[in-house]
Amino acid sequence: MRIRTSNPGPNPRARRKPLQIPGTIAHDIGVQIVSGRYKPGDILHGEVETSDRLQVSRTAYREAVRILAAKGLVKAVRKAGTRVTPRQEWHLLDPDVLGWIFEHEPDEQLLTDLFELRRMVEPEEQLLENLFELRRMVEPEAAALAAVRRSESDLADMGQAIQGMARHGLTSEAGRKADQDFHAALLRSTGNAFFGSLVASVGAAVTWTTLYKGAHALKLRDSLPDHQRVYEAVAARDAGAARAAMIELIDLALRDTTAAQRGRKRRASAG
Repeated sequence: MRIRTSNPGPNPRARRKPLQIPGTIAHDIGVQIVSGRYKPGDILHGEVETSDRLQVSRTAYREAVRILAAKGLVKAVRKAGTRVTPRQEWHLLDPDVLGWIFEHEPDEQLLTDLFELRRMVEPEEQLLENLFELRRMVEPEAAALAAVRRSESDLADMGQAIQGMARHGLTSEAGRKADQDFHAALLRSTGNAFFGSLVASVGAAVTWTTLYKGAHALKLRDSLPDHQRVYEAVAARDAGAARAAMIELIDLALRDTTAAQRGRKRRASAG
């Protein structure tokens, strides 16, 4: 596959960037919190210091902190500043929080807790079905839109993600992050704000199923060619081919996950 690296030029959607600044700051700080860089009880850097360091307005930083507080990750403490809260106060099933958790390898206990909760709420088969229903409803049409609307910059982001997947493989955290980046870049390249808002949810679904397959499949099938077909169709601005390639990618991922599930059950019954 030849990945295009031409100069992306000006992005016509760049004018919307200021609206994304609080969300971007919240994302960066949120990832640091859920990955353990900030510990419960830690005080975030002051508003002035952080806004100067990030070169953003204090208003944008305060809005980012409000986003984090609404998700239970931080709490304002009078005369002490903004403090990171204990994990039991986090809204762990919030799509953004869940997505931030899966940007890094979640610790084993947190992953176990998540699976236990989902098994209590719904059977594992239903969980898998729901995850793939979400992807099947969203991603094929997103791929078709991306083929029509993507910019050279969007295409470069997708190509860089594929290169990361090829270099690291999906058995590594870096490879799974590249996989997430590919799907996120595809959704953003639609130019549709509502598709863009699903980045965290779709990313969490992609990572969850990849981790599940890695834990229970005897051998992981290489899904890189599936992603390459989507990329090539988007690069060619072929909406029909992009939609079909994404449907095939999702169907093959479902087949792999179902096979891993059956294998886990056979091993459990044999043991």
